[in-house]
Amino acid sequence: MRKNFNMFDQFPDLGDGAKKAFEKELDSVFVEKGGLLEQEGMVCNHLYFITEGSARSFYTRENKDITVSFSLEGEFLTAMHSFISRKASYENIEAMEKTKVARIKYESLMGLFEKHRDLERTYRLILEQYYITLEERLIFTKFKSARDRYLDLMEYRPKIIQRASVGQIASYLDMSIETLSRIRAKI
Repeated sequence: MRKNFNMFDQFPDLGDGAKKAFEKELDSVFVEKGGLLEQEGMVCNHLYFITEGSARSFYTRENKDITVSFSLEGEFLTAMHSFISRKASYENIEAMEKTKVARIKYESLMGLFEKHRDLERTYRLILEQYYITLEERLIFTKFKSARDRYLDLMEYRPKIIQRASVGQIASYLDMSIETLSRIRAKI
């Protein structure tokens, strides 16, 4: 399984014993385009790592999808609030294309923390990155113009533009499809 992904490359201080124990608890899942990894109203029981493909997290409000994040190969994802609090999720996680993920169950991960303290530190680093991304996203939507938000997406996450639909991108950037189309026409 290890040859399919490099999730540990971002954590060079993680010991080999912890890596092997973690890998033993993983299972691989393929999800077709449009398939849900997590569903609103359900407790999130897995931490995922995308080995192939892409996914988006979104909420549904007033019959509209509101995309809050995109995840690509080499990234961890989960419905973080639900995963940590063990409460029903507010969000859905959907495959944007045929996607392969490695996943670990919440209970398995908690058990590994007892045996491998370096895994607990690694998890903290994942949570810190999640928090940083969340804060950047908040600042991104509150203080930047629509055009600047799109230019930032082009610069820092260009693969999303290639993989996500125009509607998903517009929702993520907190603008209408028409506004996004006008911005794209001028660039």
